[in-house]
Amino acid sequence: MSINIGEILLTLWNDSGFAAIVSGFSAGGWQNLAMLAISCVLLYLAIVKQFEPLLLMPIAFGMLLTNLPLAGIMDEPIYEIISNPVYHGKAGVPIYNGETLVGYQYVKQNGGLLYYLYQGVKLGIFPPLIFMGVGAMTDFAPLIANPISLLLGAAAQLGIFAAFLVALLGFSPAEAGAIGIIGGADGPTAIYVTTKLAPGLLGPIAIAAYSYMALVPVIQPPIMKALTTKKERQIVMAQLRPVSQTEKILFPIVVTIFVALLVPSAAPLVGCLMLGNLFKECGVTERLSKTVQNELCNIVTIFLGVCVGATATGATFLTLSTGAIVILGVIAFMGGTAGGVLLAKFMNLFLKEKINPLIGSAGVSAVPMAARVSQVVGQKENPKNFLLMHAMGPNVAGVIGSAIAAGIFLSLFGQ
Repeated sequence: MSINIGEILLTLWNDSGFAAIVSGFSAGGWQNLAMLAISCVLLYLAIVKQFEPLLLMPIAFGMLLTNLPLAGIMDEPIYEIISNPVYHGKAGVPIYNGETLVGYQYVKQNGGLLYYLYQGVKLGIFPPLIFMGVGAMTDFAPLIANPISLLLGAAAQLGIFAAFLVALLGFSPAEAGAIGIIGGADGPTAIYVTTKLAPGLLGPIAIAAYSYMALVPVIQPPIMKALTTKKERQIVMAQLRPVSQTEKILFPIVVTIFVALLVPSAAPLVGCLMLGNLFKECGVTERLSKTVQNELCNIVTIFLGVCVGATATGATFLTLSTGAIVILGVIAFMGGTAGGVLLAKFMNLFLKEKINPLIGSAGVSAVPMAARVSQVVGQKENPKNFLLMHAMGPNVAGVIGSAIAAGIFLSLFGQ
């Protein structure tokens, strides 16, 4: 039997992704190339510039995989319905039209790998598990020692609602709510809300959220300085009181009960956050605390990032709405930073022991980056100023605040 090398090479070419890009360029293949280039830029930012690398790198690689033609990494399974209840030795799933049995459903072709992993995002499983890890790594003592920090954390959610109101000009209320959550500076919360309210915008919103979280040290300082005087930035705050172990144990329990009763839709996020913190603080579950902080959090982070990136195809990402989301994300972050700083300045009108307004900017829930920014800006103005622990109060309050804001949007616009 003769072998035609030319036909073999032609078949290999026709079955390759290169041919798919060339033949489909005029019909959208250019979008795949553009997305591959964007994913490479994001990988550069994650690896070289270290912009939120733990999540930005999986997201970028997921974007890379989903835009490779013919890879089928996110393909949905293909089903067929036949009348035989047993087909090739496999039992089918009965399908009814009302009360009438119309046939049995079988999987004709399995879906792609990331399609199945993505169900953990779609069903709202991965983000709460990330929150559990965050809770186990969070110290709420600064917030407990200075409860007024709750108000600063709440004020910093101004950016969420400001971006939401602006987004209503061009998006549906549900989409606007998902976009507004970018201002919470909390990636898992943004992903969780978006999968519930606007799954079609998941890629742009997730990438915008994590990109801006990485840019907190760039975005916040100019706003902080513009809204405060040099004298205000030099305010030295007294050392926080010690917090007892009993207070640390009671805090996650009380917060879970209160928030779940106030905004039931926020219970999955806040409940997992506080469970993780209880593992850390109770003193009898050290193994669970370490597992949640390390193995569980790392595994879920990988799956979450890759799956979210895989939703960013050229057709869904390269749109005018993506540009609008990027702009609204900036508005959200600026509004959150300004809200916390301005409330601190207002509170100083009535407080005997003045608050350094810089700690108000830490109310966005980028933990602990936003608190570190407050420390750096404050210490440049006064080398004797140590604001980190004071800023951690609004910072962790912001995590709770963004989860409550998420619950509000889910209650209003969720189905």
